[in-house]
Amino acid sequence: MTERKVVLCIGAHPDDAEFLCAGTLALLRQKGWEVHIATLTPGDCGTVEYGREEISRIRTGEAAKSAAMLDAKYHCVGCDDVFIMYDRPTLVKVIELVRRVRPSLVFTLCAEDYMTDHVMTGRLAMTACFACGIVNVLTPGADPFEPVPHLYYADPAEGKDMYGRPVPTSHIVNIDSVMEIKEKMLACHESQRNWLLAHHGIDEYVNTMKEWSAFRGRQIGTAGAEGFRQHMGHAFPQSDLLSEELGPLVRKT
Repeated sequence: MTERKVVLCIGAHPDDAEFLCAGTLALLRQKGWEVHIATLTPGDCGTVEYGREEISRIRTGEAAKSAAMLDAKYHCVGCDDVFIMYDRPTLVKVIELVRRVRPSLVFTLCAEDYMTDHVMTGRLAMTACFACGIVNVLTPGADPFEPVPHLYYADPAEGKDMYGRPVPTSHIVNIDSVMEIKEKMLACHESQRNWLLAHHGIDEYVNTMKEWSAFRGRQIGTAGAEGFRQHMGHAFPQSDLLSEELGPLVRKT
C-alpha cells in the first residue's frame, strides 16, 4: 500500500471525470484518499447559448460543485477547447500541476479516443507523470518529486477508438455502491444538456453515462462499473496500485 494517498484525475473538459472515473474516485475517497480533479480547459466551446467567458465561468463552477461532493479540489489548466496542444508551454503547465498535487495515482483520458483534445490530454498526462522528477525540467513554484505516479487510462467514449475498434481494458472496477454519487456529480454539469443535444444528438446525458456503466458492469456481473488500462511502459510503476487499494472491487481483464 502507498503511504501517500493522493489521486489526480486529468481530463480535457469539465464532466470528463464524471463520465469516466467519478465512481472509482468516490471509492478511493471512502478509503481516505485525497482527491483532485483537473481539466485542461474550462469548457469554453461546450455551448450553443453563451459566449466563451460566460460558459467558462459556468462550467468551471459546475466542475467545482461536482468535485466538492468528494471533498475534492478542482483545478483548471487554462487551455482552449479544441486547441489543446502537445507543446512545451502546455507540457510545463501540466507538469507543474502534477508537481503541485504530488499524486501517487493518476487517471487520465485514453490516447485513442474520438477527439484530439482527449488524445492530447492522455499524452500530456503521460509525459507529465514521466517528467515529474526530472530536475532540469523547470516549473517555478513546484518542485520535482519521485517516484513516477501510477497511471491509468479511462475508457474512451463508447469504449472504441477513432476507427470504431474496441479498446481493451486491464481493470474493471465495480462501482455499484457509488453510482448515486457518480450520477449526482455528472448532474452538476447542467449547462451541457443543450450542447450535447445540439452537437452530438444526445439527450438525457446522465442516462448515457449510466448505460455505459451498465455495459462495463455486465462484463463483471455487476450493475455498474468503470474500465481502465494501466500504463506499464518503462520507468512507470509495474505494481498495481488500483487493485491494491480497492481489492475485490477490481477485476483484472
